[in-house]
Amino acid sequence: MRAFARPLFGRRARLRWIHLILGGALAMPYVLVGAVVVGPVAGSSDVFSSFPLQLSSFAVGLPLAAVTSLFPLTRPLESAAVRWLCGVPADRLADGPARGRAAKGRTALWFTLHLAFGGILAGMSLAVPPFAVVLLVMPLAGGVFHERLGFPEVFDQPWAMALAPLAGVASLLALACCAAAAGALLARWAPALLGPTPEDRLAAAEARAADLAVRNRLARELHDCVGHALSAVTLQAGAARRVLDADPGFVREALAAIEETTRRTVGELDAVLGLLRDGDAPGTAPAPTLATDLDGLLHRTRTAGMTVTAAVGAPLEALPPVLSREAYRIVQEGLSNALKHAGEGAGVSVRVALDDDGLDLTVENPLPPAPATRPGGGHGLPGIESRARVLGGTASAGPAGDTWRLHVRLPTRATP
Repeated sequence: MRAFARPLFGRRARLRWIHLILGGALAMPYVLVGAVVVGPVAGSSDVFSSFPLQLSSFAVGLPLAAVTSLFPLTRPLESAAVRWLCGVPADRLADGPARGRAAKGRTALWFTLHLAFGGILAGMSLAVPPFAVVLLVMPLAGGVFHERLGFPEVFDQPWAMALAPLAGVASLLALACCAAAAGALLARWAPALLGPTPEDRLAAAEARAADLAVRNRLARELHDCVGHALSAVTLQAGAARRVLDADPGFVREALAAIEETTRRTVGELDAVLGLLRDGDAPGTAPAPTLATDLDGLLHRTRTAGMTVTAAVGAPLEALPPVLSREAYRIVQEGLSNALKHAGEGAGVSVRVALDDDGLDLTVENPLPPAPATRPGGGHGLPGIESRARVLGGTASAGPAGDTWRLHVRLPTRATP
């Protein structure tokens, strides 16, 4: 018995019934407009006193509903209602406005079906229950309903009076069956009519790709600025600890370098994290570039215990801002790798050269006796390759004799 009643009176069936009633409520304005058209044509001043005229008004109003469904908010609102009331999974429905002729046509068809089914079920929900109640109590009331409501004379027969309650129960079950069937049909058709179109899926994929690109860029920025700072600070602190008693002057210089490195990194970190805060402006600290901070970057690397030689054959101030910023991060990551793997006191050479077609960046350091590895590998070299690829350049890294060589070529003419 419960298995039979659940599809008709269970929670899902009741919610779908509510969805149909909402469709009937939405249909009422269109029926009223249809009545304004049908009344003069039929020569009637009271359209709602005639059932055929009511159906005619309903039929005239539905095309108007289809036209107004082109309003952009129709599909999002209908999708939300179907998701909450009809039990259709959210991933099978589109959230945004309909794009393209096909999507708008499907939305119009859905809206028309919702109002059509809803209008019919709403009318039945208003008419059937009172009628059923009358049939249920008819044997108790005797001839009162026959006299006041004008029931057919057949209800004067004893057998008709006996069957009236059964007819009342049957009419209520028929109403429940119609509502359940209509709700199930709409729930079945909803994904096809309100689901995402290929254009919607493409737009969603583009949005995800753009979001992923922003996240990857932020991840590279955080990796480069924080990773370099931590590597430098670790070596500076270790060197200061070893000569704490023997060379106080070096210790003071190392602590000053640690202070400068951390202060600058906090400013860069604030600038990057500012991009993640909704409604917040980016941090006030400007992104470092070759023109503004190459000397500072080399100085901080030297204070970490590395011997750095630099050959700069390019007017850094003339470089485009985007190129200068990305080139700075590439050199910074190259020096970070040297700090991590070459060991304290190793010599590192940095060369920056500019010609008519592009900018060449080279960082070389001695190969360590036993190269350090991390589980899963690091993200520095992939980040460098990604930066170079975005700018239309190339990057290569690997052993060259007894040195490790990083070389990046960035075109200047293709820089955004």
